[in-house]
Amino acid sequence: MLDTNSVLEVLRPVEDPELHKSLVELNMIRNVEITGGKVSFTLVLTTPACPLREFIVEDCQKAVKQLPGVEEVEVEVTAETPQQKSLPDRQTIAGIKNIVAISSGKGGVGKSTIAVNVAVALAQAGAKVGLLDADIYGPNVPTMLGLEKAKAIVQQGAEGEILEPAFNHGVKMVSMGFLINPDQPVIWRGPMLNGIIRQFLYQVQWGELDYLIVDLPPGTGDAQLTLAQAVPMAGAAIVTTPQNVSLLDARRGLRMFQQLGVNVLGIVENMSYFIPPDLPERKYDLFGSGGGEKTSQELNVPLLGCVPLEISLREGGDRGIPIVTGSPESASAQALTKIARAIAAKVSVVALA
Repeated sequence: MLDTNSVLEVLRPVEDPELHKSLVELNMIRNVEITGGKVSFTLVLTTPACPLREFIVEDCQKAVKQLPGVEEVEVEVTAETPQQKSLPDRQTIAGIKNIVAISSGKGGVGKSTIAVNVAVALAQAGAKVGLLDADIYGPNVPTMLGLEKAKAIVQQGAEGEILEPAFNHGVKMVSMGFLINPDQPVIWRGPMLNGIIRQFLYQVQWGELDYLIVDLPPGTGDAQLTLAQAVPMAGAAIVTTPQNVSLLDARRGLRMFQQLGVNVLGIVENMSYFIPPDLPERKYDLFGSGGGEKTSQELNVPLLGCVPLEISLREGGDRGIPIVTGSPESASAQALTKIARAIAAKVSVVALA
């Protein structure tokens, strides 16, 4: 007999490819309805940026069509991003489900470019996203997100001053760049840096967010320590280039997060190769090749993806139009979108582990 129980039973062997658990046991199959030979239900994914969405839907349809009398299977796909686990010694931020750090061992590897495009790609997928520019000494994110002329809007709240984030390309964002003049240097010692990062975490009207992406400064200093000790984090992604100097520093940054008890989501290799605009079929390994993959294998962490170097990627950052928005069909935009989805998938695994 074709009923709700028979539909759930035939779907029970279908697993989430990342979590390796039954969709039925995870309560990801809901609202089963049967009308004649038509079966419809809702598939609730753990992230709107699920990289394997089409495969999961296809597996569900194949399973249900095995039932006698089924002529049509309709799957409505939605998402509910899980909340990262809280920690007793770290203060959660109301409304924010997952905090993800984008970090690098050294400067100049394109960390902010990765952070901005990952945030925008997640927003394009339907997630609610915030971006915290924690690179206090070199706040470049406002330029890359097209918000270089934005100014801080401060409101008086019940517990003091509350900062209103700027918004563009589907992403809420705060930065030190909103609080200083463009040419003004930030000459601060550690305690002051610690204070402003905590203010950006706790005294900003973030609202409801699936992901708060934090663009950290390069290295293993005060900003990384403050973030890791202040809030529970879903994880960190380490950005490097293929060359040995960058990889050595990336390994130190990765080990730092592990020592601080922060899950390392994986490595992003940026500037993997250069694609000349007049010869798009050519690839030039300007900074070496295979370094990110080799390091990920040696340190037993995933390689989240490799991003090629394209002129349009640099132009988009300068114009405030991230390449995932400005040139979505480009090789670098497609790589960045896959990386964003890979990060979202890893975060879901951590939250539901």
